[in-house]
Amino acid sequence: MKTKVDFLVIGSGLAGLSFALKVADKGKVLVISKTTLEENNTKYAQGGIASVTYSPDSIEKHVKDTLICGDGFCNPEVVKMVVLEAPDRIDELIDMGVEFDKNISGKYDLAREGGHTEYRILHHKDSTGLKIQNALLKKVSTHPNIETREHSFAIDLITQHHLGKLVKRSHTDTECYGAYVLDLPSGKVNKVLAKITVIATGGIGSLYMTTTNPGVATGDGIALSYRAKGIIENMEFVQFHPTSLYNPGENPSFLITEAIRGFGGILKNSRDESFMEKYDKRGSLAPRDIVARAIDNEMKISGEDFVWLDCTHLDPVALVDHFPNITQKCLSLGIDIRKDPIPVVPAAHYQCGGIKVNMNGLSSITNLYAIGEVASTGLHGANRLASNSLMEAVVYAHRAAKDSIKRIDNIGINENIPEWDYSGTSHPEEMILITQNYREMQQIMSIYVGIFRSNLRLERALRRLEIIYNETESLYKRSTLSQKLCELRNMINAGYLVIRMAQTLHESRGLHYTISYPNKKRSSEF
Repeated sequence: MKTKVDFLVIGSGLAGLSFALKVADKGKVLVISKTTLEENNTKYAQGGIASVTYSPDSIEKHVKDTLICGDGFCNPEVVKMVVLEAPDRIDELIDMGVEFDKNISGKYDLAREGGHTEYRILHHKDSTGLKIQNALLKKVSTHPNIETREHSFAIDLITQHHLGKLVKRSHTDTECYGAYVLDLPSGKVNKVLAKITVIATGGIGSLYMTTTNPGVATGDGIALSYRAKGIIENMEFVQFHPTSLYNPGENPSFLITEAIRGFGGILKNSRDESFMEKYDKRGSLAPRDIVARAIDNEMKISGEDFVWLDCTHLDPVALVDHFPNITQKCLSLGIDIRKDPIPVVPAAHYQCGGIKVNMNGLSSITNLYAIGEVASTGLHGANRLASNSLMEAVVYAHRAAKDSIKRIDNIGINENIPEWDYSGTSHPEEMILITQNYREMQQIMSIYVGIFRSNLRLERALRRLEIIYNETESLYKRSTLSQKLCELRNMINAGYLVIRMAQTLHESRGLHYTISYPNKKRSSEF
């Protein structure tokens, strides 16, 4: 089966849907999701979206906060551009029906999170991402030029390689003509030919045993681009959110938004001591890399599996009003956040690197864009400032849409694409072979490539991952395609990139903290 479109969008989060809506009047758009359109990282974004709104905040302050948090790895030109353009993109979301909370005076009820020096986070209670997602899906469902397909898994990008041409290692030789897409219900692989292809598949949280990401965050976009010879960068910078709810066995981990600390919540150890002041003068509102390492250190000192987030001193009515979903979740586990501290633990949350793109979201592969968490734009550097991700997604979706609209009239559909060539057997392998490798991969990444690293840990991780890679490639070549098998293959690709890039950075910088090179300490006492 062959499909021809002007724009193929792989992923249905904020970035992908925003792009689709902005280009739909120019041509036919196909948005694919490997599960349902609603299941993505945007849906789980509790805290909100950062943007300069009122004085005394300013563009200069937001830029400075982002640069400080990024620990010298941000692109200052990109940071200024994104922060400057964010307010206009926020206005567009509001025009599409997104409602952000306001106070009794009618002004936006801005929150403050770690690393921010001002209150600048627009939010809808503690379910901002869900509110945005619902508004966008409503718009997408009514646009005549946008088609959506659920349970459709992008297996590989279509490039010259599939035409039988020699593809050199240089990225400048590669062009994208669309993607081979597996229809999961039927097991058939279809050709989707496109003038412009956009990867908006989110992050890599499932590489780790504990993550706030939904199960769909399996590094698919990273692997697609890597196998197509695209440039990937800064994968060593994996952000662990300091405060996920400690509830063993729950997957994904329930996020306790950083906005609670901005509201006044205090991190305490097992001795009921507020400990963050030992590590950073900003206390519980230090950047996430510092807070996550501090919590990890306190857990090692105490031998406990978690620390406490104490909100019992806060106004109970206002607390519940601002964080109704967190309140209900904790109550379901017998925790009344008005009276009881919340047990929390760091969890894999966000990748700061990814597919290298320019300021319009264009990757090193011709006619391939990457937007949202999957992209490395230069905004985040070595550590993401809280709530800058949704801001980045809407700004880059807008810029990618404008750029691709300018270019699309000069791009044709390549009709000379062969059918998917797959020599696997007609029978699936035993699922245990896939699930066991999946678990081992998560253990390797969690134990050796987590919050603290070392040369020895990274070497062990690489050796062990290579064994799993070889076993999985053998499975892939002889088995029928399945979502689990393809996700495992993609995660191994992504995990390899995290390890190899971590091995090349011989210093502790931002989210990459290695005891082998502890020379740079980010104002903390580690």
